[in-house]
Amino acid sequence: MIRVGIIGYGNLGRGVECAIKQNDDMQLKAVFTRRAPETVSILTQDAKVYSVDDVEKMKDEIDVMIICGGSATDLPVQTPKYASMFHVVDSFDTHKKIPEHFAAVDAAAKASGHIAMISVGWDPGMFSLNRLYANAILPNGVDYTFWGKGVSQGHSDAIRRVKGVKNGKQYTIPVESALEQVRAGKNPTLTTREKHTRECFVVAEEGADLAKIEEEIKTMPNYFDEYDTTVHFISEEEMKKNHSDIPHGGFVIRSGKTGWEEENTHIIEYRLKLDSNPEFTSSVLVAYARAAYRMSQEGQSGCKTVFDVAPAYLSPKSGEELRKTML
Repeated sequence: MIRVGIIGYGNLGRGVECAIKQNDDMQLKAVFTRRAPETVSILTQDAKVYSVDDVEKMKDEIDVMIICGGSATDLPVQTPKYASMFHVVDSFDTHKKIPEHFAAVDAAAKASGHIAMISVGWDPGMFSLNRLYANAILPNGVDYTFWGKGVSQGHSDAIRRVKGVKNGKQYTIPVESALEQVRAGKNPTLTTREKHTRECFVVAEEGADLAKIEEEIKTMPNYFDEYDTTVHFISEEEMKKNHSDIPHGGFVIRSGKTGWEEENTHIIEYRLKLDSNPEFTSSVLVAYARAAYRMSQEGQSGCKTVFDVAPAYLSPKSGEELRKTML
């Protein structure tokens, strides 16, 4: 039985708790929160809620810690910190900053002898794997990734951290004409702006400067500055009524050529359609928590990504069972 801890009990943390329930080889041991523990109610009866200040006291009772903070400000600090105490998994999703995040976490994990899985989810994560597989199979080709339509947790979190914002949701929307060109094998050269638009729904605090909020969102580096972004200011009531769900999805497509004269075209497409972005991401995190545990049992340490994990490590089935039922 793999004993799992959760740091952070928002949408992602709750999703991890639900995913653990579906995996018979895992047990939720504890949830750690920055809130007052007595105010946090969890679903698992035999697990306890602790203050995040008490996390180090549980070093001997947790096999893998799943860190459910935000990529903007939480994970760059939290993951290296907790990798010095536990085997950890995070969902860091700021693509441009993954190399520096990897370096910081790798140093901490190697120094402590732990495994740290970073950037686990569906993108980065499952989409990353499909990009790698498609590139290896069709070396002469072009990659395209489209996200949405759906709610981005990382971008929504970034909106909510803007001064004057009470609540916020961000939808990523593929440009349909661009998607059609790619599927037709036309291999268009597309800018970031030509592939997606971003639509933000914001509940502002009373008296906040709306123009300033809109400008800060639209010019935010790594999140909105390279996209056509629309910001709508709405009421809290409208937010609850029309934007409570967290769907998402997207497509990874590679168009490639084979043959001596490159006469044949092939399209590889991987699609996700998700009712709940955080619950799906959580399910990926839990599978990689299993992999982290197994790799640690072999004496491995340091920072890892989905590229470093053999598929068999993700499944609760034995190698014999996998060969018999899935190969």
